[in-house]
Amino acid sequence: MNKTEITPNDIWNVKKVNSVNEFIKNHSDNQTKERKIRNKLLSIQYKLEDYIEKDDIKESEVLDILDFVKMYLKVFDITKKDLAKYFEMRDSNLHKYLTGQRKLNPEIVLKISSFSRTNPEYWYRIQVKNEIVKLKKEKIKDYEKYDYEKLLSS
Repeated sequence: MNKTEITPNDIWNVKKVNSVNEFIKNHSDNQTKERKIRNKLLSIQYKLEDYIEKDDIKESEVLDILDFVKMYLKVFDITKKDLAKYFEMRDSNLHKYLTGQRKLNPEIVLKISSFSRTNPEYWYRIQVKNEIVKLKKEKIKDYEKYDYEKLLSS
């Protein structure tokens, strides 16, 4: 009996990949506008969750809260000024919170969370994650002395 090994090309050849892409496109084209928006919002939420859960973020990979908010603004085709007005605040104030120049407060977090329909804790976690990345870059050597092994060995 002659057994032949199945290769990835036997499963995912150009014809099959094109067929799957065509199916996805047809399915997407038939979705309602509301469903397309929900899909985009879920995509942003997954990006947000992935960012929060990622262990090692390099400084070049840091995303401000503003970066995530801009994703939402793009979906709804509104500006940051529109959002600031909706939040009943000046654009310059909102910008400072979203870029990390000011620390988030519960009122801002609840507004962003309600607007994006996400967990309020996500926004604080982004803020803390970014602060730690920045601090590690600047002063990592200063904090290495607090390793528990150094305490136990003394």
